[in-house]
Parts: sequence; structure tokens; C-alpha cells
Amino acid sequence: MEEKNSGRNRWLHIRLTKEEFDFIDKNFKASACRKRSDFVRRNLLRKPIVMRYRNESLDKLLQELIQLRTQLNFMGNNFNQSVKKLHTLFEISDLRVWILSFASDRNKYFSLVEEIKKSIENLAQKWLQS
Repeated sequence: MEEKNSGRNRWLHIRLTKEEFDFIDKNFKASACRKRSDFVRRNLLRKPIVMRYRNESLDKLLQELIQLRTQLNFMGNNFNQSVKKLHTLFEISDLRVWILSFASDRNKYFSLVEEIKKSIENLAQKWLQS
């Protein structure tokens, strides 16, 4: 919740070097403050500042989950295309060809799903250990 600004009618102007500004800006971005002025004011008045905490293991987990989601989307798109093709077939010979090609696709899908399951299990084990 933000503080009321109604009593703030005084200005404080300061000049900073590029390095000083970059240092303040880096710390501001790492904080939970929404405005740079709020961050600087809290520093000057020695009020507590809530800093964001970044868990690197969570970043790695998120990256791997994104890759798994991409694989699943790929599989889903291929499956939808196969089913659409099935609906356009009119002759038995076409259906036989589709069944044979879909059987190999199905095996690929199942092996990918198993791979994804193993990856998720490994991620869960790594996550639970830390």
C-alpha cells in the first residue's frame, strides 16, 4: 500500500555520476518498490526496503518446464493434423495408408510422453532435494 503524498511539497535535487545512478538503479530494480523516488526516499530515511528474492533453481525448473510444454504443443499440433487428415479420407486404401503412418506417429508420441514423464520425475526429485 502506497503512502499518501499530500504532505510532500519539498524538493530535493541531487546530482549523481553515471556509476552512482547505475548502482541505485540496479538496487531499485532488485527491490519491490514501484517507483525510484520511493526507493531513494526509503534509503535516505533508513526505512526498510523489501528486496525481491530470485531462486536460481526455480529459474532452471521453469526453463525445463517451458521446453516440456513446447514439446507437448508440438505433439498436440501433429496429432490434430493427423485427425484432420483422417476426416478427409473417403477410400479404404487411403485409410490404410493413414493408419500405417499414424501408427509410427503414435509410437513417437508415446515415447515423447514417456520422456516428458521421466523429465518431470527428475525435476521433482531435484526440487524436493533442495
